[in-house]
Amino acid sequence: MKISPEVAGEIIELPVDDGIAVKKGDLLVKIKPDSYKALVEQQEAAISSAKATNLQQKATMLKAEQDLKRADDMYTKKTISIQEYNAAQAAHDVAKNTYESSLHEIERAQASSSQAREQLSKTTIYSPIDGTVTVLNSKLGERLVATGQFAGTEVMRVADLNHMEARVDVNENDVVNVKVGDKASVKIDAYSDRRFHGTVHQIANTGKTTGAGTQEEVTNFEVKIGIDDHDVTLKPGLSCTADIETDTVKDVVAVPMQAVTIRTGDSNLSPEEIEKKKQRRRSAIKATTTRSSLTRKRRSRRRKKSEKDWRKLSF
Repeated sequence: MKISPEVAGEIIELPVDDGIAVKKGDLLVKIKPDSYKALVEQQEAAISSAKATNLQQKATMLKAEQDLKRADDMYTKKTISIQEYNAAQAAHDVAKNTYESSLHEIERAQASSSQAREQLSKTTIYSPIDGTVTVLNSKLGERLVATGQFAGTEVMRVADLNHMEARVDVNENDVVNVKVGDKASVKIDAYSDRRFHGTVHQIANTGKTTGAGTQEEVTNFEVKIGIDDHDVTLKPGLSCTADIETDTVKDVVAVPMQAVTIRTGDSNLSPEEIEKKKQRRRSAIKATTTRSSLTRKRRSRRRKKSEKDWRKLSF
């Protein structure tokens, strides 16, 4: 699992090292929080200011309500003009809308304060799982780059070495026979004297093509195999190969591979016997061709001799 911060800043605490075992909730890294604390205080002050403004607008609205009631009573008694009454009504409406706007301003300030507090909390990163630090890319005092929308600097990786998986590439011609749940035998180069048992738990839907446009073009699909043996602590990045059992047949006759041959068509001959038969046929054709050539040569010599004797008789 990659550990990347969501806020930028300087690393002031880094209590772990590469290869150290950690528990869920352990401190992994702490970023300097001074600027984020100042932002929280600024938003708290904005909330106080918005609340004070709201009280002022509330007092103004209450005064405008009283002025409107007075104007309404005086207008009923015909002691003020319609223009003065309309002005009191407009002042009341403006005061009421301004008061409601101040309430929303308080909500906005509170939301900004919550965001600032969340950023402050993200300056401290704890381990999300029980595992081991397998990669450590940053050091104490370094600055980390991060934003809320994009992944930041990868500080470290934490992996649960008790649940390892082998990732192997399977050719496109064979992957159609592989399914989730198939048993597999995994051979790890570092443990050449034993094989690990595993189970296929994920098959990629998209292939990876190498050597595109060349004679070596190959398309493979990544297959993930969970290792079922937990008696040995494996390390990430070890090279391995796997044999996946796509089908199993019981109570059958087993013979060595050297004893297996291939029959083509309806013939009962093996490929070696068919090849020998073809060689004998080519030899017979070659001998027939040689005899035909000798016969033609003899006929040609006889014809030439006859023509020569006829010419002698003519003279």
